This record gives sequence, C-alpha cells and structure tokens, in this order.
Amino acid sequence: MEIDRKDRQIIEELINNSRQTVGQLSKKIGLPPTTIHNRIKRLEKNEVITNYSVNLNYKKLGRPIMAFVGIIVNYNIEGKKIKQAELAKEIKKIEGVTEVTILAGGTDIIAKVLAKDIQDLNELVTERLREIDGVDKTQTMIVLKQV
Repeated sequence: MEIDRKDRQIIEELINNSRQTVGQLSKKIGLPPTTIHNRIKRLEKNEVITNYSVNLNYKKLGRPIMAFVGIIVNYNIEGKKIKQAELAKEIKKIEGVTEVTILAGGTDIIAKVLAKDIQDLNELVTERLREIDGVDKTQTMIVLKQV
C-alpha cells in the first residue's frame, strides 16, 4: 500500500487527537469528508491504523510517579532455562506495570511503571519485580517530565 502526503496528514492529525470527526479532519486537511472517511477506512483495512488509544492523566488516577525499569535477565537458574518472553509476561502481571518491551543490547527488558508514590515504586521494584525468577538486575529511571 502506498502512503501519500494526505494519508500522512490524516495519520498525524489522528495521532494528535483520535477523537476528531471526519468533518474536522476535512477542514484541517482540505479534502472532502467522504475522501477522508475512505482514506481512514483504507488505512484501517491495510493495518496501517491498528487501533485508537486514550492518553490518561495518571496523577488524577492516583499514580503520579512514572518510571522505566531496565531489567537484565539471568537465563539459567538452578538448571532451569528462563525464556525472555515468558519473563516479560510475568512482569506485565505486576500491578502498576503498564508496558513491557523486550530489547536487544545491554538491557533485556524495559518496563514502564506507574506508582502512587516513591514508597510504592520501591515496593514494586524491590519486593515484586526482583522476586521473579530470572530477574537478575534492575535499573530504575524516574521520569521527571514528559514533553
């Protein structure tokens, strides 16, 4: 599927606000509403657009502390072979963990976590995450500001 400049404009507008109506997009991009609608449907059909999401205010949800935790995996524990994907699924089950990504390089897995406060973050990392078989080392990076 070929993506042209107008498709990219539609995608960019939807990234900024996925709740915009076809009419609003039409006015911003300068194409008829039917054309916008058809292009969006084509982008969805071809899986360029796979879903629509919501950006949340985590402070208002009681989890104002965001951090990324880099995890180094110990792949062999007591003769048991640890699989990275299975470990990532276990990490994802921890309350407060919102995203888990498997990486290549010095860090094997990175987890995005949301905590109520620093104590909650400490408990999440030291008492829940580090207790999972296969988690060898962690490095926690607290987010100061998102732009």
